[in-house]
Amino acid sequence: MEIDIGDDTDEETARAIATAISEHLGRSVEIVDEEAPNTREADWRGAGSVVTEREEQLRAEIEAIVSGGPERGHEKIADLGKVFVRDRLDMIFDTIEYEDGTFARQTDEELPADGLLTGVGTIDGRTIAFTANDYTVKAGSLGQMGVEKVIRIEERAMEMGIPMLRLIDSTGARLDTAEREPGETHMGRYHGGKMFYNQCRLSGQVPQIGVLYGPDIAGSAYTPVFCDFLIMVADISGMAIASPRIVEAMTGESVDMDALGGPEVHATQSGSADLVVPDEAAAATTVRSLLSYLPQSYAEQPPTDESIPPRKNPNSLDAVIPEQPNKAYDVHETIDRLVDRASFFELMPRFAPEIVTGFARIDGRSVGVVANQPEHVSGAIFPDSADKAAGFVWTCDAYNIPLVYLCDTPGFMIGSAVEREGVLRKGRKLIYATSNAQVPKFCVIIRKAYGAGIYAMCGPSFGADATLALPSAEIAVMGPDAAVHALFGGQLEAMEDEAREQFIESAKAEYRNYIDINAQASKMQVDELLPAGDLREQLKARLAAFSTKQRSERPQHHGTVLF
Repeated sequence: MEIDIGDDTDEETARAIATAISEHLGRSVEIVDEEAPNTREADWRGAGSVVTEREEQLRAEIEAIVSGGPERGHEKIADLGKVFVRDRLDMIFDTIEYEDGTFARQTDEELPADGLLTGVGTIDGRTIAFTANDYTVKAGSLGQMGVEKVIRIEERAMEMGIPMLRLIDSTGARLDTAEREPGETHMGRYHGGKMFYNQCRLSGQVPQIGVLYGPDIAGSAYTPVFCDFLIMVADISGMAIASPRIVEAMTGESVDMDALGGPEVHATQSGSADLVVPDEAAAATTVRSLLSYLPQSYAEQPPTDESIPPRKNPNSLDAVIPEQPNKAYDVHETIDRLVDRASFFELMPRFAPEIVTGFARIDGRSVGVVANQPEHVSGAIFPDSADKAAGFVWTCDAYNIPLVYLCDTPGFMIGSAVEREGVLRKGRKLIYATSNAQVPKFCVIIRKAYGAGIYAMCGPSFGADATLALPSAEIAVMGPDAAVHALFGGQLEAMEDEAREQFIESAKAEYRNYIDINAQASKMQVDELLPAGDLREQLKARLAAFSTKQRSERPQHHGTVLF
């Protein structure tokens, strides 16, 4: 209730009158002065609210700033099929709680907010920090105040222990001479380099997710690749250390942006993109889904969800595993029978497909799945697949996500080509990551476990909290074919074709007796030999039992194998 006491009443008396009326009526009472200068009622604020002209002016300025860059900038994003940055944020976040630096560069009408938005929003009740380039402002280029805003939000995310979401739509550093100040360089202690320094410091502390909406060139292209996860939007995104024009000028190579660093390149050849999505709506959905597997920070546990039965019957698992060790099959048939329905979130599906990596849920718990893919080159481990799996294992360990290894591999690939590609150097990364990961780790030997492949896939000597074997499992230094040729190579050369084939089959049968999984289980070389149909229930029980597993401090700064 509002009352006007009048101009002749002093403030103390007015308050006393208001209190008496409030007590008498049992209602709150507000004193208003209808003659007060420079004020008016504001319906949007609620009854009795007043807004000064000064505040109105400030709100008008804010409204102009948040509308983005000049009209030509909005026309450009429309031509490119892009969404305005604030609409982009609304697609991903439930709410934007606040922003910082709205008035950065307010003196330049061409540079509202300096072309970069930073702040904090919520997704499914979780607090998430963000940066987002505004492409309507000089093509999202980075200016001095924009860099300052990024540095500040990175440091606050670190202090608060919340994920960082980076919506990247930038052509890189702003090169206009008028933009620069005397003595300013990209390498200054508190300039561009500090952004990347902070991003490196954030690694492993809080999840960092990048979404790339446009071509990102030169130094700024490190922002997306330093993220834990990178999503590229098809047709409009790309990244490279130099633009096609610079590439041609410096090297003579004529190439367009798509061929130089488009989504297809980074999804299938460089391995820099975790996922490529068809449009911005899919990007928003993917970000939200990815976050659902990740904790707020390294100090917290991943979220849980309700337990849902698998998409396919777990009791039919044994039927999809071929009896012949070299026969191809799709490991997704196994995964679909182990994880909660529709929970498998595959990463890098088209890069190094001989190994499958992704998040899933088993009984509602987040897990990381590392699985050999027998459908592709028999599931052999190549340099790229070792690199891919090592990074995934290391990320899961950083964010307390248990690991489930599904082993069906003949081991590391051999030959001069892979040696030149660094199969030993890259292969050690996977073995190192597996050895040092301290989250709960479970190795399931589906079928083949030959050579150093079982090392990489968390075999008994590599810290597995359980090594589970199915009846189809074969654990050996090498496969039967390779073993027979290694042992009897000289004899085989001297044999006639028919005799050679008979001898090989006989020797392979003898070798299989040596690697019989029942005999190995009897010597406790595996923790449990179990029917395939029981595997999901076994994983559920063991994940629950090891949910309280503790990490241990180690007397070292860090290892020397770098990811």
